[in-house]
Amino acid sequence: MEIVFCTNNAHKLSEIRAILGNQFQVLSLHDIGCDADIPETGTTLEENALIKARYVWDRYHISCFADDTGLEVDALDGAPGIYSARFAAMRQPGAVSHDAEANMSQLLSELGENNNRKARFRTVIALIMKKDVCPCGCTSIKQEHLFEGIVEGEITRERSGADGFGYDPIFRPVGYDRTFAELGTDIKNQISHRARATQKLCDFLQKTHS
Repeated sequence: MEIVFCTNNAHKLSEIRAILGNQFQVLSLHDIGCDADIPETGTTLEENALIKARYVWDRYHISCFADDTGLEVDALDGAPGIYSARFAAMRQPGAVSHDAEANMSQLLSELGENNNRKARFRTVIALIMKKDVCPCGCTSIKQEHLFEGIVEGEITRERSGADGFGYDPIFRPVGYDRTFAELGTDIKNQISHRARATQKLCDFLQKTHS
C-alpha cells in the first residue's frame, strides 16, 4: 500500500519507515511534489495533525497521514506543548524555529533547579483515507482517524547522548536510565511516543486492508 506521510523532516520520515517496515510504501511530501510549509495554526496536537493531513488530501486526493508531537513538562504547566519546535523562538529575540540546541537551552533554563522534572512526549497521528460507499467505487467519502502515543519520563539536568533529534538528549523515559539520545534508534523506535502512535496506525491499516 502506498501512503503519504505529510512531512519533509528526514528524521521523522526515517523513524516512521523503520517502524512500519516493508508493509507500506511511505512517501514524503517531496515525493509527491509538495514543498509547501504547511501552517500549523491549531491549538492542540490533534488540530495541527488534521490541518496538515487535510491540506495534502484536498490538493492531492491520496491517502495520507500527518503527525504533531509535543513535549509536555509538568513544572511548566504543559509547556512547550504544541510550541515545542519553536519554543526558544517564542522567547528569545533573534532565535529561529526548529533550533534543537536553543530549545533545549531554553527548557533547561526555565526549569532551573526545580526538582519536579516529570514530562511526557505525546504524538497524535491524523489519517485520511478514501472509503468507497458504492460497490463499484463510483461514490466515495473521506474518512478521518486519530491515533495517540504517549511516553512518560523526565527532563534531565544536562544533555546526554548523540543519537536522536529535538529534545532527545534531555528526555529520559520511565524505566530507563538513559536518555532517548543514548538509547539509540532501535530501542527508541520500540518505545517512543511516535512508535506507539504509529503502531496503532499500522494495526488499523493492516486490519483495514487484510
